[in-house]
Amino acid sequence: MNRYLSRQTGFMGATEAYADCPVVLVGVPMDFTVSFRPGSRLGPQRIRAVSYGLEEYSVYQDHDLAERLYCDAGDIDLPIGNVAGCLERIREVAWDLIKDNKRPIFIGGEHLITYPVITAFARLYKDLRVVHFDAHADLRAEYLGEVHSHATVMRKVVETVGSRNVFQLGIRSGTREEFAYARDHTHLFLDEIFPALDQVVQVVQDYPVYLTLDIDVLDPAFAPGTGTPEPGGCTARELLEAVRRLGKLNIVGFDLVEVAPGADLSDRTALLAAKIIREAILAFW
Repeated sequence: MNRYLSRQTGFMGATEAYADCPVVLVGVPMDFTVSFRPGSRLGPQRIRAVSYGLEEYSVYQDHDLAERLYCDAGDIDLPIGNVAGCLERIREVAWDLIKDNKRPIFIGGEHLITYPVITAFARLYKDLRVVHFDAHADLRAEYLGEVHSHATVMRKVVETVGSRNVFQLGIRSGTREEFAYARDHTHLFLDEIFPALDQVVQVVQDYPVYLTLDIDVLDPAFAPGTGTPEPGGCTARELLEAVRRLGKLNIVGFDLVEVAPGADLSDRTALLAAKIIREAILAFW
């Protein structure tokens, strides 16, 4: 296990037997480049804490977490304020998990954490495809002069995996320039999950797929605890169904990002995030 990982609390049902588990959860408590409300660095611990309020059994899938082997490796210890250093450390942890033949779930933290993870996966999977759920395109070339930002993350991912290999669903916010870039470089489905997802599944089913899920793809009525809420999103039921349908694919890695617990005293955002992770473990692996 990587030297930068430290265990504080664990996700429901997780063991500490890293060597025996094909699936590994890792928290990435970073929110240094958020553009509106900070606090997603507290997401991993809160999602773990509220997960114990859920059943380990999924009535949707008729499977139980007790049937799976997965461990919670803890949070990555990050050098506070050092964005470049954080990205390098995240990349190193991701690569160690890949070398150990694990299927990792990264719990953010801000969306920028996806970039170093994808760079690690792209080293092994030259034909990697990325499925992206989000309210925002995240395709800016820079934001306030910074090329590494949660507003530029998917632009960096496209540059890493190649044009037309990123599939964006639920997008309903961005600049004119971002949508122009998307027309040439990604498959962007404006303000849509279904039926676009079924089309995406058909296109990427023969490839290794990485899934990145920004919780703000949901309407704020279902997930108010996020840094940049955007009205007009999908429902919790739609997103849970979408995650289950992705179980048909060869999902090699997954992240869930941008849960900011301080913006949601009800904890419904963290609870929904925990439920999504439960459904992902059962559907993907």
